[in-house]
Amino acid sequence: MRKLASIREILALTPIEGADRIEVATIDGWKVVVNKGLHHVGEVIVYFEIDSFLPIRNEFEFLRKSSYKKMADGSEGFRLKTIRLRSQVSQGLVMPISILPSVEVGFNVLYLIGDDVTDILGVTKYEAPVPANLAGEVKGMFPSFLSKTDEERAQNFSNEWNEFSQYKYFVTEKLDGTSFTSYFNNGDFGVCSRNLDLREDENQTHWKLAKQLDIKNKLISLNRNLAIQGEVIGEGVQGNPYKILGQKLFVFNIFDIDNHEYLPKLETEDIVKKLELDSVPVIYTDFNLPKTIDEALLLAEGKSVLNDKTEREGLVWVSMDSKKRISFKTISNKFLLSGGE
Repeated sequence: MRKLASIREILALTPIEGADRIEVATIDGWKVVVNKGLHHVGEVIVYFEIDSFLPIRNEFEFLRKSSYKKMADGSEGFRLKTIRLRSQVSQGLVMPISILPSVEVGFNVLYLIGDDVTDILGVTKYEAPVPANLAGEVKGMFPSFLSKTDEERAQNFSNEWNEFSQYKYFVTEKLDGTSFTSYFNNGDFGVCSRNLDLREDENQTHWKLAKQLDIKNKLISLNRNLAIQGEVIGEGVQGNPYKILGQKLFVFNIFDIDNHEYLPKLETEDIVKKLELDSVPVIYTDFNLPKTIDEALLLAEGKSVLNDKTEREGLVWVSMDSKKRISFKTISNKFLLSGGE
């Protein structure tokens, strides 16, 4: 699960040109604007990632004017987004460790760097309201025999970056749509959104696409327990930034249910082609990892392959080595600052 709030260390503090009251804190691969003089290098803090939905608490009230949101379930809080201050991109929030409870059930609680404190602080992931055509009737929660599609961000791998650099990568465009999973498992066929197993409904977008593309029979033809995962884009989805008619599915993963692992990228591409489905746009193959995370973030910026007038959301990186799967995403700061989710 994603660590939306975690114990981290401030690795560096850097001045911002022309700014007297703020500076930049480096937390692993993240850059966060903080008040000058409030923190020091080596300080252990609580870091809240972008997309965090913070509960209503006095400590967060300073965010009300800029970040107050209400989610579809009626819960209120503060959503953290990428912002720019004095030309400096800032992602997330730094708070003193004193925001955490120091005593629990009569015992001292020791917090260590890397600890996940998301639940302790009541933080959840911000989820935008789901349009009616995407919601559907729920059959159950996302199946436990599958893996969800949310990749970790590159900024959280600063300690592993040198190790990651020994591998070559298959790099694809990250599309701005809604998650789709369809599975065939021991005779059972299903269609899922990001978090839910959906009951069959010809008017629901995921099921409508599954039927149009004949995914059930295509999966059966492979004679294996597999799931395909992809992104649905088009009309009624995230404002349709690609300006396409109807909806389309672009596949990025195939999951082997029996072995509980993703198939290697080249095998995935072969199967997608065999099933006559569309893969997400491929940007690079057999690609070297950039020397720094900042360089990788710059590579994420660019126009979409699907529409050269649309800023792409970012890139997804998957190692080519079939014995060791490394995967992460780099989200374009240009996309985030333009209002992208």
